Amino acid sequence: MKDFVKLFDEIDSTTSTNEKVEALKDYFKHATPTDSMWTLLLLTGRLSKRTITSRSLSRMFLTQTHYPEWLLEECWDHVGDTAETLSLLAHSLNLCRETSSQTDTSLTAWMEEKIPNLARIKDEEKQSQSLINLWKKLTAQEIFILNKLITGAFRVGVSEKLVIRALSEVYGVPTDQIAHRLSGNLDTGEQAFERVVSQEAVAANFSQPYPFCLAHPWNERSEKNFDPKEWCIEWKYDGIRAQVIRRESHTWIWSRGEEDITETFPELTEIFTHLPEGTVIDGEILVFRNQRISSFQALQKRLGRKKVSEQILKDYPAGFMAYDCLEFNSRDIRQETLKERRKKLEKTVTKIHDSKVLLSPTIDVDTLEELNELRMKARERDAEGLMIKWWAGVYSVGRKTGNWWKYKVDPLTLDAVLLYAQSGTGRRSNLYTDYTFALWNEKKELIPFAKAYSGLDQSEIDELDAWIRRHTKEKFGPVRSVQAEHVFEIGFEGIGSSARHKSGIAVRFPRILRWRKDKKAEDADTLQSAQELLRAVNREE
Repeated sequence: MKDFVKLFDEIDSTTSTNEKVEALKDYFKHATPTDSMWTLLLLTGRLSKRTITSRSLSRMFLTQTHYPEWLLEECWDHVGDTAETLSLLAHSLNLCRETSSQTDTSLTAWMEEKIPNLARIKDEEKQSQSLINLWKKLTAQEIFILNKLITGAFRVGVSEKLVIRALSEVYGVPTDQIAHRLSGNLDTGEQAFERVVSQEAVAANFSQPYPFCLAHPWNERSEKNFDPKEWCIEWKYDGIRAQVIRRESHTWIWSRGEEDITETFPELTEIFTHLPEGTVIDGEILVFRNQRISSFQALQKRLGRKKVSEQILKDYPAGFMAYDCLEFNSRDIRQETLKERRKKLEKTVTKIHDSKVLLSPTIDVDTLEELNELRMKARERDAEGLMIKWWAGVYSVGRKTGNWWKYKVDPLTLDAVLLYAQSGTGRRSNLYTDYTFALWNEKKELIPFAKAYSGLDQSEIDELDAWIRRHTKEKFGPVRSVQAEHVFEIGFEGIGSSARHKSGIAVRFPRILRWRKDKKAEDADTLQSAQELLRAVNREE
């Protein structure tokens, strides 16, 4: 555990990519395989299971210490994170060690024994005492990490790409092989880790997807050497990116987030039983209604359902837009050019013979001007922009500059009033960085419609944080309501009707575009403006 906490501190204390990689390499060189596998799962976000809730953890602390609940709430309001608040209080109340113990419990023992054992204690008094006994053997920083692991909230500023790079350099295994081995469901234990870093060829699990190829945003640099003949132009659809696998007479559908969504889309699973054996295709799951592609809000009706009713299947029928082939006749063809892969994809889709599985159409353009004009018409084609792919490119792992580009339409926008603020997390836990914005209704009341926490630079965050503290009207736990003075331009990718929201609308990927200091609160947009935008963008379904 001490080495894992040390690794966390080293990663969290630097912004240098090389320093993070060196810290990871040093850890993996010395850690046991079982600890390494747990670390791998935690660092890549594949393990976020909550054993005990933050509320329960706080209650256990209060039960044993008799600390004033109101004071704990005040402390939380200042820190903004339960795990960190409790670790700081443990230090101030002498419930922890000043230095690490000479004897160390492995990360594996914590994850497989101590934390599960704590969760299994039914008696609240005994469970609370057990928690404090665990704390007393740890430093405040170790308690912080333990609390994060218990509540399933462990996060650290390192990307999966850097973790893969570190493993590759330590074990001499190519990064693309490690990335592939990390796809899909992963086990814990020594054998699982050895499978990830083995220098020998490792047979893939039949259900295992390939790492997804991702795109960079199109920019001016991309335009300089644009030759239309070298690029495959397709519409960019707003659905769920997915890989479909047909192996050993079984079918799997994996989302880009490496979630097995096979049961969520039974009608597609049935169709894909007609794929040839040893086939993997990449594409987008969409809702097709009335021969049109519906909005992402319609697709959301299908998500998170283990059992899909007949009514849902009827109201929100799923389809698949195929745009790449990764495995053909049980052979990995990712290193072939897109032009060659496209030929095999066409053969594959043709064999399915179902209107719910479509081949993504390619578009011909002769000039950069035509490309720009086409992009402006994306919403007319039920798309959110264009995909621009190099015909000679391979199917790479992750984002490789120059291979795939996404050229999205400009975001939809509304000017809204800041109404509520909440402190951020991690390094921003002492700043108010999470904001709720509102629009005017016909009664001249401000109605919340979106939350956003990105788009401001650090100087703007500092300025706004100071203003929020001076102009707080009320406190609701961690949330502060503020005076309705500041207007912000909010950008978002899509807008739809929502019965769950008081505003009657829901927006997709909201973020702050700019602080409109030139506008007064009364100049902000109205819900009527939002409804007009909704009618203009979304067709009646």
